Amino acid sequence: MPEDPESVTDGRIAAGSRVRPFLVHILTACGAGCAFMALIAAAGADWVQMFAWLGVALFIDGIDGTLARRFRVAEVLPRWSGDALDLVVDFTTYVFVPAYAIAASGLLPEMAAIPLALAIVVSSALYFADEQMKTADNYFHGFPALWNGIAFYLFVLKPAPVLAVLLISALVVMTFMPLRVIHPFRVVHLRFLNVAALVLWSVLAVYALARGLDPGPWVSSCLVAIGVYFLGAGLFVARKTTPSGV
Repeated sequence: MPEDPESVTDGRIAAGSRVRPFLVHILTACGAGCAFMALIAAAGADWVQMFAWLGVALFIDGIDGTLARRFRVAEVLPRWSGDALDLVVDFTTYVFVPAYAIAASGLLPEMAAIPLALAIVVSSALYFADEQMKTADNYFHGFPALWNGIAFYLFVLKPAPVLAVLLISALVVMTFMPLRVIHPFRVVHLRFLNVAALVLWSVLAVYALARGLDPGPWVSSCLVAIGVYFLGAGLFVARKTTPSGV
């Protein structure tokens, strides 16, 4: 029995409509490829190249969600979970590779390097499994396992080993504390300022990479100020919006 031409045409249109959504999944998955390249660079102690690959992964992570909503990926391709894919890629780029770099960098005391790296990956794995990692208004609950950023600061600032140990230990604990940390794109409050600060941070970070992770005191100070803003602004907003006496 011959096929109905209309059904064949509809099938081709349906298949074609899945191409762009699946390309979005491929783009997200390319973040895992960036993580692999970053790990190879880290194994060779090429820290600038490692952070460059992590930066590419960060850029992909910043745009793939918008593309996924634009092409209705979850609706058109329900077989593949974009959320699961995103978590897998984020864990490798935000946590696993940076934890290796922190352990192998020589920035920590030798006896503390591996235990702290283990604390990073274990605490972050638990954080990524938390169904309530974000509030209803899109703030992160606790320190959101941004260890790629923390590793970047450690390599740029090169603090005393004891200070590095204290910072990492505090952030591991803060992962499970009832803090509110800004998501630059999702949080509505002060969104323009948040995005502007993120853009400025990105420009300064690229400059730092171009200078071999030695951007000088002024750029380093600006990077620290922006980092403190992102970590602390959520607490300030929470205090401002909490009724007195509560």
